[in-house]
Amino acid sequence: MTTATGDLTLTRFPEHPREQLRAWDAADEYLLRHLAEDGVDLSGTVVALGDRWGALVTALAPYRPTQISDSYLGGQATLANLRRNAADPGAVTLLTTQDAPPERIDVLLVRVPKSLALLEDQLHRLAPALHAGTVVVGTGMVTEIHTSTLQLFERLVGPTRTSLAVRKARLILATPDLTTARTPNPWPLSYRLPGDIGAASGRTVVNHAGVFCAERLDIGTRFFLQHLPQRRGPELVADLGCGNGVVGTAAALGNPEAELLFLDESHQAVASAEATFRTNLPSTAKATFRAADGLAGTPADSLDLVLNNPPFHSHQATTDATAWRMFTDSRAALRPGGELWVVGNRHLGYHVKLRRLFGNCELVAGNPKFVILRAVKR
Repeated sequence: MTTATGDLTLTRFPEHPREQLRAWDAADEYLLRHLAEDGVDLSGTVVALGDRWGALVTALAPYRPTQISDSYLGGQATLANLRRNAADPGAVTLLTTQDAPPERIDVLLVRVPKSLALLEDQLHRLAPALHAGTVVVGTGMVTEIHTSTLQLFERLVGPTRTSLAVRKARLILATPDLTTARTPNPWPLSYRLPGDIGAASGRTVVNHAGVFCAERLDIGTRFFLQHLPQRRGPELVADLGCGNGVVGTAAALGNPEAELLFLDESHQAVASAEATFRTNLPSTAKATFRAADGLAGTPADSLDLVLNNPPFHSHQATTDATAWRMFTDSRAALRPGGELWVVGNRHLGYHVKLRRLFGNCELVAGNPKFVILRAVKR
């Protein structure tokens, strides 16, 4: 990426030899160019919200910025990119969307997230730290910035305008209005599950902003919950890509002797999973909650069961790389005889990958849209 101070070499995390997706886009370049051309004073507290792979804070490392991110993978990419470009990783403060933000913000840079709810939640959390002189600049591709996006900035920050589009990217320029009445942050949200989904029927699910299907149960997860394995006895079960944790919570409700491991790359998801689990299980129930790169770091031959609803998007890119790594890591982490249960869209053809990895794959259940597959480590 070319910036006013030189060229940067940036990659995503983890790096995929087969899929070299860029770690920045025209929106990142537009924002950095705007800061340089407008001579924005960066000597105070600079906060970058939603910096996806660390492009913004790597470029701004001399100003010791703070990055606020929902993505564990994004945080790891940031550290790697700082080292790759000979910047001190300690120059950037890495915070998650669940951490308390700085008490005062002089420059707020917002990379517009895919989730409008996450933007709402984070602007609620950051607005008290803004002052009359705070420079607020958002950025995104034109397909990511909608009327609702601008309305959020207007309501939670102050008067807002947009720039001209450049290479299909646009800036959002907002001026803090300290007279704006502070309204309560509506997040997290809760809803009650329907009564026909097995052990989790009628239970309460807690969702922090930005989590997939935060206001209702999605149809793929509902189908999975209706066909979860019925197991008994002590075992270690991973809810891989846990989202709000409803699948792992259902497994724990069905087998009180099980110990659960909830894993997701989203800090918002991990917080949701923990809240959902704690709401529905007794205090004696055993569970670990971890923002992570899937099962990386999980000891080999340690798990009895992995439950997985893999994503097939990485931001705007459609890719099977994440699913493939989840399946590969699951096989390594499972004990001999351990099982991987996967729900996915029928057209994705996960059975081919599972047979290649495990040497077996059974169709547990299917409907016109989804399949549930079971693979056993021999």
